[in-house]
Amino acid sequence: MATLQGSESPWTGGKRRSCNGNIVTKITTSRITGQGFSRGTQLPGSLLQERDKRAKWHGIPPLLQKLYDSSHPNSDLSHAHSLLKVLLSQLSMEAMSFVTEDRKTAQESTFPNTYTFDLFGGVDLLVEILMRPTLTMQKKTPKMNDDLVKDCLSVLYNCCVCTEGVTKSLAARDDFVLFLFTLMTNKKTFLQTATLIEDILGVKKEMIQLEGIPNLSGLVQSFDQQQLANFCRILSVTISEPDVGNDDKHTLLAKNAQQKRNASPSRAEVNQVTLLNIPGFIERLCKLATRKVSEATGASSFLQELEDWYTWLDNALVMDALMQMATEEAEQSSTESSDESSLATSPLRHRLPQSMKIVHEIMYKVEVLYVLCVLLMGRQRNQVHKMLAEFRLIPGLNNLFDKLIWRKYTASNHVVHGQNENCDCSPEISFKIQFLRLLQSFSDHHENKYLLLNSQELNELSAISMKANIPEVEALVNTDRSLVCDGKKGLLTRLLTVMKREPPDSSFRFWQARAVESFLRGATSYADQMFLLKRGLLEHILFCIIDSGCTSRDVLQSYFDLLGELMKFNIDAFKRFNKYVNTEEKFQTFLTQINSSLVDSNMLVRCIVLSLDRFESQTEDVKVVEVLSECCLLSYMARVENRLSFLFRLVNIINVQTLTQENVSCLNTSLVILMLARRRAKLPFYLNALREKEYAEKYPGCLLNNFHNLLRFWQRHYLNKDKDSTCLENSSCIPFSYWKETVSVLLGSDRTSLCAIASYIDEPFMDLDRDLLED
Repeated sequence: MATLQGSESPWTGGKRRSCNGNIVTKITTSRITGQGFSRGTQLPGSLLQERDKRAKWHGIPPLLQKLYDSSHPNSDLSHAHSLLKVLLSQLSMEAMSFVTEDRKTAQESTFPNTYTFDLFGGVDLLVEILMRPTLTMQKKTPKMNDDLVKDCLSVLYNCCVCTEGVTKSLAARDDFVLFLFTLMTNKKTFLQTATLIEDILGVKKEMIQLEGIPNLSGLVQSFDQQQLANFCRILSVTISEPDVGNDDKHTLLAKNAQQKRNASPSRAEVNQVTLLNIPGFIERLCKLATRKVSEATGASSFLQELEDWYTWLDNALVMDALMQMATEEAEQSSTESSDESSLATSPLRHRLPQSMKIVHEIMYKVEVLYVLCVLLMGRQRNQVHKMLAEFRLIPGLNNLFDKLIWRKYTASNHVVHGQNENCDCSPEISFKIQFLRLLQSFSDHHENKYLLLNSQELNELSAISMKANIPEVEALVNTDRSLVCDGKKGLLTRLLTVMKREPPDSSFRFWQARAVESFLRGATSYADQMFLLKRGLLEHILFCIIDSGCTSRDVLQSYFDLLGELMKFNIDAFKRFNKYVNTEEKFQTFLTQINSSLVDSNMLVRCIVLSLDRFESQTEDVKVVEVLSECCLLSYMARVENRLSFLFRLVNIINVQTLTQENVSCLNTSLVILMLARRRAKLPFYLNALREKEYAEKYPGCLLNNFHNLLRFWQRHYLNKDKDSTCLENSSCIPFSYWKETVSVLLGSDRTSLCAIASYIDEPFMDLDRDLLED
C-alpha cells in the first residue's frame, strides 16, 4: 500500500506520518473492513484542499466531492456533467500516456490521477450515476443525457487502463456488466460501451452467459453492420474456451480428466448455441466478411467518434493514420479557408482516405472472421458449415482476395505510414492470418472443402479421376455447383499462387501450409493430390525445406505435414520427389531436417512408411516397380534398420505425462510401424529389437515400460472419441478395428505371447501396473 512517511504526528503521538498518508490508509482500510468511510469524499472539504498539493492529488478529491453533491437523485446533472468534463480532461491525458507506453507522467506522481479518482470513490460514483435510471420506481424510465453517459464510460475506461484492480472490481458486479449491454442500444454511446465491456469481460473470472443478456436477439438485430462488427470483439471473449496458460493443463491427461469432471457443455459452447439461435446472425456476419470496401459506409462519422475514443484501436500507428485522415477531411470541408493548391499537391489527398477505409474495413473483418472460425470449430460445426455455404461466404472471400485480402503492395499504397508489413501488430497481418485460419477450419475433414474451387477446377478433378480410371469422390459429386467460387480461379488456387511467391522469412508460410493441408486431410484423394501436384506444390515445399534456409520449426512442421498429405500413396508424387532431390547432398539435407525434430516431422515419416507398404504390394505395376527401385526416399525407408531407428526415437521422446495434442502423433506413428510389421508377421522382431536397444543403452525395461504405459493411455483416450478414431482410420487407410486389435495384442498379459510387450521385459525391470495419474 502506498503511504507517505514523515516525522512525528501531534495528532497520534509517537512517530509522525503525514496526514495524506493517514487519509489514504483510512480509506483503504475502510474498503477492506467495511467500517469507517464509505467514500473518500466524506472527509471534510477543507482537509482535502489542505492536503491536495502536498499529496499531488491534482484537485481530484475536491472535484469528486462537488460531483457527489451535484449528482443526487432527481437533479438535472448538468452541473455534475461540467465537473465530470474537468475530471475527464485530467484522466484522459494520463490514459493516453499509458496507451502509448509513455508512462513518464504517471510515474512521476506518487498517486496517479486515475488511482486517486478510484481511491476517493469516483468509480463507484460513476457506476451509481449510470445505473440510477434502472432504480427508479417511475413507470417511464428517465433518460440520461447521451454525452454524460459517454463521458462516464470514458472515465471508467481510463481508470481500467491505468489503475490495477478497477477492471476486476467492475467485472465482479454482474448487475453492472449486464446493464452495460443495455447501453449498446444507443448508437451514440455504443462504441464507448463496447470497448468497456470488452475490457471487463477479458478479466472476468466466470464467462458471462449470453442468454442472461436482456433481449439479446433484439439487441443484435438492432445493430447496424458497423456495430455488429464491433460487437464481434465482445463475442470473441464469450465463445472461446479460456486459455489456461499452463503447459501442464494442455496435456491430454489433464484434458481427459477435465472432460470427465465437466461432462456438460461449457459456457462457451452454450454461448455459441445462443448466437446460432439469433435469426439472421450468421447471414449478416457473412455479408460483413465479404462486403467490398466501397460498400462500407459511415467512415467519417466513425472517425469523428474515434477522436474521443482512441483506445478502441489497440494500435497507435493505425490511430495516427486515422486521425490524419480525419484532419484532412475536416480541412477539405472548409473550402473557403483552405489552400486548394496545397491540398492538391498533398499525396495524402489522393491515397490516404482510401487506405484508411481499407484499414477500417480490415479491422472489422478480423473480428468477424474470428467469430466464424470459432463457430466452425465448435460442436455445431455442421450447422455452421451449412449456413456458411448457403450464404456464399467462400465465393465472397474469393472475390475479395486480390483487391483486399492479398492485394499487391507498392510504395504508394502502404496501408499505414512507416509500418512494417511483416510486423505482428499490423491489422493487415492479423486479417490475413485470420483468413487462413478460417480456410483451415472450413476445409478440415469436411465435404464442403470443394467450395474452394470454381466449376472449371471441379471439372478438372473429375477428369483426373477419369484418366486414372478411379471413381470420383462422393463429396465432389455432391457439391452444389451454385455455391462454388466464381471467376477464373478458385480460392484454393489463388492461395497456392501467393504461397509460392511468399518470401522465405514470411510469417504467413505456416498458416498457408496449414490451410492447404486441411484441404487434403481426411480420406486420401488421388485427384486432389494431382490437382495440387500439377500446380508445382511439391517442388515449392521441397525448395522451402531443402534450399530456402528456413529454420522456423513451426513453418517446417507445417511443410512436413503438408508434404505427407500430398505424397501419401501417390506414386507420381514420389517420382517428382526423386526428380527434385537429385543429388546425395540434397537428400542428406532433407534427412537432416526430418531428424532434427521428429515431433515436427513424424507425420511425414508415417506417410512414407504407409506408402512404401502399399507400393510393395503393387509389384505388378511397372511404374510402381520403377519408382521403388529409383526413389532414394523409398529405398531409405525400405531398410529395416532405418525404420527401427525411427521407432526407437518416437517411443523415447514421449511419455504419458507429457503427451499433448501436438506430440500424440508420435505415438500413433510408432503404432503404424508396428501394425505394418504385424501384418507381415514381423512384430516379434521389432519388439525384440526394442529390448536389445534397451540393453545396449544400459536402461533395461525403460523403452518397453514406457511404451506399455503409452498404449494403456491410448486405449482410454481413443476408445472414447469417435472423431479421433475416424481421423486415424482415414489418414492411414487401416481399419480402426485393426488399431484396437494391435494395441490389445501388445498389451496382452500372457508372457508366453511373442507379440506382447510384457514378454520382452525381464521380471526385475517390469513396471507395467503403474497408475496413469488420470485423476
